[in-house]
Amino acid sequence: MCRWLAYTGSPVTLDELLYKPANSLVVQSLHSRLGAEPTNGDGFGVGWYDEHSPTPGLFRSIEPAWSDRNLRELAAHVRSGTVFAHVRATSGSAVQQTNCHPFRHDGWLFMHNGFVDGFATFKRDLQLAVDPSLFPLIEGTTDSETLFHLALTLGLQDDPPSAVAAALGLVEDTGQRHGVAYPVQGTVAVTDGRRLWAFRYSSEGRSRSLFRNRDVAVLRHQYPDNPVLHDLSDETRIVVSEPLGDLRGAWLEVPESSCLVVDGGEEEILPFAPTVPVAA
Repeated sequence: MCRWLAYTGSPVTLDELLYKPANSLVVQSLHSRLGAEPTNGDGFGVGWYDEHSPTPGLFRSIEPAWSDRNLRELAAHVRSGTVFAHVRATSGSAVQQTNCHPFRHDGWLFMHNGFVDGFATFKRDLQLAVDPSLFPLIEGTTDSETLFHLALTLGLQDDPPSAVAAALGLVEDTGQRHGVAYPVQGTVAVTDGRRLWAFRYSSEGRSRSLFRNRDVAVLRHQYPDNPVLHDLSDETRIVVSEPLGDLRGAWLEVPESSCLVVDGGEEEILPFAPTVPVAA
């Protein structure tokens, strides 16, 4: 269905995240171990923040990540402390740049792995719930971009967990009213460049895989001879659809129906459930 990576910590070049790990996101684009399908070749995207602009940079392409020479060239030179990256396997929407994740609005990035079941049936209902000022900004045709704009409409910039809960609640309620038993499936990541929120939820209770790294200081103590760990700050946090390597104990599964909040190296896992907005 897709694979994604969210990184926050000491600045690294993109290739250290996208290419160098044994099970890197580029490897996952061709040989995913835990995805709904092994190949995610319907485009990719990467977003990053730097000190020069409050708006993140964004590079998206419909080329498969494993063969895109421009991505490899860019990755060797761009350095950032906050990165979102995504490889796409379409669930039916067109292969085009505007359908590639992450999606951007002002200083925010958003990406999703999963799908809204029956989206075409009630797409009109959902998009009519998007704030009129935001509706013209929907450029593509994916359920994910509509979900992002619903979350923006419902207060993402003020309270991301509540906004995502309300957006998913609206999707779930609308889908079920159209006869779809399990409308929501997936994992979602949101960042403003400083904080990171990652959500794992599905209506059926069988969400797509999601993992976070164990505390770097603990891993450094367990593996004192591992050079990669010495290059990372204690505050480094990586959230991924599937582990980037096989180092024992390095990856912890994010629980079903939960929200992971990362802020300045501190993290918290909170229970998560959709809430239907009053207007719905």
